[in-house]
Amino acid sequence: MKSPFSVSSRLVSIITTVRASMDDDPQKLDTTKKRVVVCGGGVIGVCTAYFLSKKGAAVTLIEQSSIACAASGKAGGFLALDWCDGSPISSLAHASFNLHRSLAEELNGGESYGYRPLNTLSLSVAESENPPPPHSRKSTLPPWIDGPAKSPKTIGTTETTAQVHPQLFTRTLIEKAVAEYGVKVVIGKVKSVETSGGKVRVGMEGGGGIDGDAVVLALGPWTSKFTLLSSVIRVHGVKAHSIVLEPKEANAITPDALFLTYSPANGGQPMDPEIYPRPTGEVYVCGMSSEEEIPDDPEEIQPNMDSIGVLKRVAEKVYSHLGGEARVKAEQACFLPSTDDGVPVIGEVPGMKGCFVATGHSCWGILNGPATGAAVAELVLDGCSTVVDLTRFSPGRFVGGRGRRR
Repeated sequence: MKSPFSVSSRLVSIITTVRASMDDDPQKLDTTKKRVVVCGGGVIGVCTAYFLSKKGAAVTLIEQSSIACAASGKAGGFLALDWCDGSPISSLAHASFNLHRSLAEELNGGESYGYRPLNTLSLSVAESENPPPPHSRKSTLPPWIDGPAKSPKTIGTTETTAQVHPQLFTRTLIEKAVAEYGVKVVIGKVKSVETSGGKVRVGMEGGGGIDGDAVVLALGPWTSKFTLLSSVIRVHGVKAHSIVLEPKEANAITPDALFLTYSPANGGQPMDPEIYPRPTGEVYVCGMSSEEEIPDDPEEIQPNMDSIGVLKRVAEKVYSHLGGEARVKAEQACFLPSTDDGVPVIGEVPGMKGCFVATGHSCWGILNGPATGAAVAELVLDGCSTVVDLTRFSPGRFVGGRGRRR
């Protein structure tokens, strides 16, 4: 499998980076294609840019910092076909799970970004208990788990659950879009969006701007800091912590995602951490969420070290080789964009023709990125989506106070 650095170095060499103050449209000479500006370089924005450009649009993607620098680079990358069944996002999840499989075939995802089907288990772990004797271990437990795990239950199979390395997935996709479909990437901060006469202008901090026929705002939790949208839609950020470990015994770990009910030794409330082994030899552990103020710059997000400490204890309790001898590759936090009604916002902004929004996917952003991007591409270019019915996700549901929790 390629290392994260191989994708990053190629990406830097092919991305067009311009100064935010540059008063220019990188595609102003191309009048034969619909010009679309996508704001946001996370998985939703990148998937949207990918499918727009693949359908023939001239796309400029604007990102304040770097591609997949926030939640799209720090998420777990877990994919589930049917875990959202019975919820408003069921059809989106089904379509996107299948699109992930198709993209993995198209982009050699197994090698490029760690796509693989996997089994998924739920387990109960009590921190105060000692590991059981080897002869009493449950045969249904993955053989590498040597901690006091109980009540194993299969909650996903290789037919219904899978994973990607989210940062590599997002960067592989934009690399393809830039190299083969002509997407231009601009590093700069969006200040304003104006629509008039079927055209849009995206103003940049520091002056200047980019003109187009449509704009897609995929700003994640930073939607709340963009006045144009925050006056219509409230998107708040849930801060989630994670660590990435590299154990010496990585080859012993089987491709089984673990969803835990973890009882702390101090008698506190049970927690629900998750553990995802990756084909890179890394093990991703996440949990410990809270609502906090989002900083303006994604590079300024810092983890709470108490939360990081808890995740380290969880990892070592499940598998002893995830303890002190394991290399700690990342201690990190990110903000998951969530809406008041728990449903993503995907569609045209009321009263602003040509201005579209796609955000609020919470913990299912990596899963639902492809179908969201494909649906928005159809909506922008064809006027409607055949990938998934977007009615339930319309920003119009928030107008007049609808869509807010009582």
